[in-house]
Amino acid sequence: MAITKIQSESLNLADDYAFTGTITGAGESNVPAFQAYRSTGQSVNTGVSTKIAFDTKQFDTNNSYDNSTNYRFTPTVAGKYFVYASAFYYGNTDSDIKECTMYINKNGSNIAQGSASWGDWPNTSLGNASPHVFSVLDMNGTTDYVQIYGTIYTGTNNNGAIQANWAMFGGFLVTT
Repeated sequence: MAITKIQSESLNLADDYAFTGTITGAGESNVPAFQAYRSTGQSVNTGVSTKIAFDTKQFDTNNSYDNSTNYRFTPTVAGKYFVYASAFYYGNTDSDIKECTMYINKNGSNIAQGSASWGDWPNTSLGNASPHVFSVLDMNGTTDYVQIYGTIYTGTNNNGAIQANWAMFGGFLVTT
């Protein structure tokens, strides 16, 4: 029996309904998927693009994230992926950060950027900042990979660092 119309006066939410049909196209699995974080602080030299080493996996459904050598996600399924990252940067002196940036790097090229800076840059600075970056990108499921890079600019050319446990990198399949 096909239901063509449900009328509100005939619907009883306390009733149980047995469904015997088939639903298609609902509930994507969103794997491969992973999330990793930085377990210790990482130094970042001012003005130098630095690969962020997210060294601890929180989860990795298909063993697609390398958390010990290249710090990259290489999915095994072709499709569109939502990729995201964030970090907490701090300067080596109080109120020293002018700007910090994070990049999603696909196959060696930066393709998305997130920055944190101040309206009166370079005249104003703060002691810490948290840039975020995210993008949806096509991955071929064999050779494509993504990594995260970061840059910090300080007022006195001091170096900065990324705070332990406050930096994360993740991604998941959106659709094939």
